[in-house]
Amino acid sequence: MTERKRIDFWLSDMDGVLVHEGRPVPGADTFIKRLSDSSKRFRVLTNNSIYTRRDLSVRLAAAGLDVPAESIYTSALATAQFLDDQRPGGSAYVIGEAGLTTALHGAGYVLTDLDPDYVVLGETRTYSFTQITRAIRLIEGGARFIATNPDPIGPSTEGSLPACGAVAAMITRATGVQPYFVGKPNPRMMRSALNEIGGHSETTAMIGDRMDTDIVCGMEAGLFTILVLTGVTQRHEVDRFPFRPSLIVDSVADLVDLVEPAGD
Repeated sequence: MTERKRIDFWLSDMDGVLVHEGRPVPGADTFIKRLSDSSKRFRVLTNNSIYTRRDLSVRLAAAGLDVPAESIYTSALATAQFLDDQRPGGSAYVIGEAGLTTALHGAGYVLTDLDPDYVVLGETRTYSFTQITRAIRLIEGGARFIATNPDPIGPSTEGSLPACGAVAAMITRATGVQPYFVGKPNPRMMRSALNEIGGHSETTAMIGDRMDTDIVCGMEAGLFTILVLTGVTQRHEVDRFPFRPSLIVDSVADLVDLVEPAGD
C-alpha cells in the first residue's frame, strides 16, 4: 500500500462503485453529497459510450444520486477528445449511439461512410451486420480503426450481451487490423478526465471495482487507487494481480471521511 497524500480531486467508476444492477450502492448518495458539499472537483467515469452526459445524469438521479451532467466523463468523450487531438476536423464512420455521435459532432467531426479518416466502434444495443460489414470494407480501404473500449461483454437483465471489445475482435479477425482502444484501461481516459477538472495525479484518487481496468488504469496514470468490493473484483482475487491498489475498502460509503470538508 502507498502512503496517502491529501486528496483534492476524485475520479470514480460508475457501475459497481456508485450503482450496481441499476440500484445505488448503499452510502453512494452520502459520498456524492460530501464531494459536492466540500467543493471537491470530481468526475464519474464510465466505459459505456451509449449515453450522453445528460442521459447518464438523469439515470443516476433516478437511482437517487445527484451527479451533475458536467461531472460525468465517458469513453465517448475521451474518444472525441483523442480524435480532435490527432486529426482536428476529421471524418468518421461510426457504429454507436447518441453518446458517441453527439461527442464526435461536438468535436467538429463529420460522420460519413464515404472515405472517412476513421472507423469508430462504440457500444450499441443493436449491432448491425450491415454496419460491421461496411466498417470492415472501410478499414480494408485504409480507414484507421478506433474503438471506445475493450469490454467484451455488457450486462443486461437477461444476462451478458456482446459489447464493443467482442465486436472489435470480429472486425480485427476479418481485417487483420487491431483497433486503438481509448477507454479504460487506457490511462489516457483518466488523464483526459483529470485535465477537465484541472487536477494533478499526485493529489487525485481513482475509485474502481475492477483490478483489470479501473485500478491498473489509475495506477498507470499515477493516481492513488482505491478498490471497492461492491462490484467485480473480490478481496481474495487481488493477490492474483502483479499490482495492488493503494487502498481496499468494502464500499464507497467507507470513503466519506476521506473527503475533507470545504475550507480544510
